Amino acid sequence: MYEAYLTVVGTVITNPIKRTTQSGDEVMSFRVASNSRRMDRGTGEWQDGDTLYASVSCWRRLVSGVGASLMKGDSVIVFGQAHTNEYTTKDGVGRADLEIRATAVGPDLARCSVKVDRSRPVAAERPEHSGEEHTEQEHGEQEVAAAVG
Repeated sequence: MYEAYLTVVGTVITNPIKRTTQSGDEVMSFRVASNSRRMDRGTGEWQDGDTLYASVSCWRRLVSGVGASLMKGDSVIVFGQAHTNEYTTKDGVGRADLEIRATAVGPDLARCSVKVDRSRPVAAERPEHSGEEHTEQEHGEQEVAAAVG
């Protein structure tokens, strides 16, 4: 079986939607668009190029982070396994969509700024205490809610 991994830098074009599968797993889905732009050296103006559209599915720990952090219009970087979803519309037309099963989603800090609230580490990921006192924020023990702005 192939494994094609892809990184897309783009814009969220639909609000993320959470659903539950028949097996009880939660998944958060949204669409992203990535537009190419090139500087025309002759005119000094930006020229719009092609647009890549992809559906993104987020599973497990990504569900809560994406749900609390992203909305339509946000600048993002998505990394994950890409595949093609082929289907037939109600009108009988064959279609194919690019889908990315995300393993990482985050804000594009070149196009936005964020305030990061650290998630509480899993017990196995907790740093060892060296006897020094640290604040919860220094250990990253606050709830997730990256506000994109």
